[in-house]
Amino acid sequence: MTELTRCTWKGMNGDPFYEAYHDDEWGVPEWDSRALWEKLVLDGFQAGLSWITILRKREAFRAAFANFDPDKVARFDETDRARLMADAGIIRSNGKIDAAIAGARIYLDMRERGEDFGTFLWDMVGGAPIQNRWRAGEVPAQTPLAVDMAKALKAKGFKFCGPVIVYAFMQATGLVNDHLVTCYRREECEALGHRH
Repeated sequence: MTELTRCTWKGMNGDPFYEAYHDDEWGVPEWDSRALWEKLVLDGFQAGLSWITILRKREAFRAAFANFDPDKVARFDETDRARLMADAGIIRSNGKIDAAIAGARIYLDMRERGEDFGTFLWDMVGGAPIQNRWRAGEVPAQTPLAVDMAKALKAKGFKFCGPVIVYAFMQATGLVNDHLVTCYRREECEALGHRH
């Protein structure tokens, strides 16, 4: 079997858990609104930390946050906040926990006004993944579009969604395809973007 050529993420190659995330998930276009919101919340929790730290805690986050069901998270109260702050399996940050709960309420408010969260995000990229052709060392930390998306999210009241976090979110959810041109997943993810 030939060795697969992947993106050049620090600490990924040789880590089966991290490689599986890259190979199966990262850059795959995500159209489901709930799944997009979950990823935005997790990227918010990543602020100041490495993504692998969040990835290793993702199942604990899902358990703690009712599988990121916005209808349930929006009803979280002080008892839930205390439970979350005592949960060593997640990142215990008052600000990030409050942002997640508030974000669920914003998500529901959008839905009640007939605005689909996923459609809101995908419309900002023209309804299909942006296909970039980066080489190692060329991938930006943010783009003008990420700045615009961050502003649009903040205008709705979402927190922990600055341009760098939003660009990482866009990459992970396939709003942009940032697999390197040398990566075996680049063309596969590009093909997935044409199927919606």
